[in-house]
Amino acid sequence: MSASTPGAPHPDLEALQELLDARQLLPLLPMIYVAWADGELHEREILELRERMTKMLGLSASDQQVLASWLDPENPPGPVALRYLLRALHRDGGALATDERLSLAELGMRMALAAPPEEGSPGDEELRASLREIEDALGVVGEEATEQLRPETREAAAQPPLRNLDFEPAKLGALLDAPHRDTRQMVRELLAGEQFEYTDGLPLKEYRELVVTWLKALADSGIGERCVPDKRADGTRDMSEFLAIFESLGHFDLSLLVKFGVQFGLFGGSIMFMGTEHHHRTYLPRLASLELQGCYAMTEMGRGSNVRELETTATYDPDSKSFVIHTPTETARKEWIGGAGTYATLATVYAQLIVEGVNHGVHALLVPIRDDQGQPMPGVRIEDQGLKMGLNGVDNGRIWFDQVRVPRENLLNRYGNVSEEGHYESPIPSPNKRFFTMLGTLVAGRLGVSAAGLSAAKSALTIATRYSDQRRQFGPAGAPEIPVLDYRMQQRALLPRIATSYALTFALRELTRRYNSVDPDRRQTEALAAGLKAYASNFALGATQAAREACGGQGYLWVNRIPAIRTDVDVFATFEGANVVMLQQVAKARIGEYAHELNDGNFFTMARVLARQATRTLSETNPVVTRNTDTEHLDDADFQLSALSYRESDLVSGVARRIKRRIDDGMDSFEAFNDCQDHVIAVANANIERFVLECFIKAEKATDDASLRRALSQLRKLFALSIIEADMAWFLENGYVQGVKAAAIRDRVNTLCAELRPDAVAFVDAFQIPDALLSAPIAFADGKAPADAQEHHARGIATD
Repeated sequence: MSASTPGAPHPDLEALQELLDARQLLPLLPMIYVAWADGELHEREILELRERMTKMLGLSASDQQVLASWLDPENPPGPVALRYLLRALHRDGGALATDERLSLAELGMRMALAAPPEEGSPGDEELRASLREIEDALGVVGEEATEQLRPETREAAAQPPLRNLDFEPAKLGALLDAPHRDTRQMVRELLAGEQFEYTDGLPLKEYRELVVTWLKALADSGIGERCVPDKRADGTRDMSEFLAIFESLGHFDLSLLVKFGVQFGLFGGSIMFMGTEHHHRTYLPRLASLELQGCYAMTEMGRGSNVRELETTATYDPDSKSFVIHTPTETARKEWIGGAGTYATLATVYAQLIVEGVNHGVHALLVPIRDDQGQPMPGVRIEDQGLKMGLNGVDNGRIWFDQVRVPRENLLNRYGNVSEEGHYESPIPSPNKRFFTMLGTLVAGRLGVSAAGLSAAKSALTIATRYSDQRRQFGPAGAPEIPVLDYRMQQRALLPRIATSYALTFALRELTRRYNSVDPDRRQTEALAAGLKAYASNFALGATQAAREACGGQGYLWVNRIPAIRTDVDVFATFEGANVVMLQQVAKARIGEYAHELNDGNFFTMARVLARQATRTLSETNPVVTRNTDTEHLDDADFQLSALSYRESDLVSGVARRIKRRIDDGMDSFEAFNDCQDHVIAVANANIERFVLECFIKAEKATDDASLRRALSQLRKLFALSIIEADMAWFLENGYVQGVKAAAIRDRVNTLCAELRPDAVAFVDAFQIPDALLSAPIAFADGKAPADAQEHHARGIATD
């Protein structure tokens, strides 16, 4: 089909007219168009298609010549010719104007029947059969190909799917908010006010000043006093209310949350938990009002998570009745101390307490680091750590001490004291127990990190889920584009993580309850807190990244908040204890429990443990169980919990045997543990996932409202089966499931995602995050932030 000559009819129009005049070729017009428009047929396939059309329809010589000109691989029709052909199909293919789904063969048949028959042309049934065979040879789905031929009459959007579940998001939100629902609502309403509006692109100094302004507003509202009260009989605070506040703050700027956590959680908590009445009376009221800003100086450059081996010293001088605080080496400098960079004037400093030449281990002392004018105190050197990957509203700093003296009264002496005569005394004789008791503030901090990471993940998932429910892309030919949340992989990216958010909410509530209670097994609670911190922060990292990717390019835009959340939560994996270290603490506790069962000196106890393991292995690896694919069985909470418990038990006994074998062979116990570290971490994750599922099941059973219980049941099924699916290699390797059951679990996860999809927005709405805190244009139907109609484009954060 050659180029046109000026003034002459376009050659493509002439070629099209020849095609339309060839009556025998009319039923082939849809297939001729699709053969070229598809762009997938090779030269040989085009020639074979032409030959098949010629033979089956008994074309005349002239029609064969026309067909050859349109199905010529050497000289294919150009875009103009194809556009003219499509217009002709729209004009003459009347069936395209209806909603009826037709194959290419049927559409061609309708066009043939609409034209006067020619002498010698095949009968209707013979023609229909020939057209079907030609369509098969074309290698397309005829009905879908026909839909692509229709004129553009798409609706702007399809109707949202009808919800499958009948729960009310507000009621589910009230359940999630318990206890201290009023406190959570109060904090959320406060943060939604005008004084807490997001401001992007501030220079570092101005950003930090804004965060302190926000912190002062929280203190002025009375929240500070609620976090460091001195009215409880035991001198402590209600951790569940503190976490309710902290968790609610996690939906806003995370720099404010971290500043709040340092001031009222770590600094205030250290004084409250490790101080005595003198410290409470002297510091807590000023701390609560933010008249006194402090920091928590534990971490050192050379020690990180190894708190027991800190190098900073606090040597008692009986003559002056003071402690001398000193940084003996460069690696002993205090590092990553939140608040130390600019604002803190008093620090809780952890140091080796040396009295009468004896090192009594790590203790905490209050050390002034700045005067009233903000200048470093004599002997104190402070360095601002500057711009970071995230949390740039927090002024992290380094601190060195050069023979700095503080009064004897500045020792936080609830668990260890130095008398006026210069003698050390403690109500806890065991140095090891005393050390872990004094680290109680870290346990509370780890619960706080879990809560904060969970809130950040909920915010990101809410933004991504709302956007995915509104954003439409592609769809069946001729039909409206569908929301991206209707795609299976989008559902798999978001819905299991929404289910995990619910699971972690209930686990955090249970662990907080244990922490608040007089727990006879405090060490187990502390181990669970370490494990939940690691698990929740790892989850937050994965969930915020998944949310970012689920929103495509919009998820990369700063104004849509996910980038800020993602970069800010990154450090959650390492502060308040590196996650790998936290998980090893969990595993050590769990392995210790196992060893205690086997080594308590009672033969019958040991026999009972081993018999229980053997019985469980026989029952749970029974071929009938390992191949059971019934939906009722897969959805059953008992099966799901048994699977996770079996995995945990098997991993614990396995790693215990591996470690013991190495020690028996002469390996040092530390090296033996390190040699099995991958197995150790698997034990910890299995322990935490089993605990989280137990808490979810407990919450589900305790829910009286039937509609809420059904909703939680669906989420629990998805959470548990997603965990099993994620570690399917282990379950297959250890014979707990067979291939047929593994496939059934994968299919069930897909089905649950599809069933929960219509309720996805309702599930994230139940998080009750105010629109002003989400503040992401993509989270709203009109693409506008709720505060106003302007999109403020981030300019980045610059240092002075």
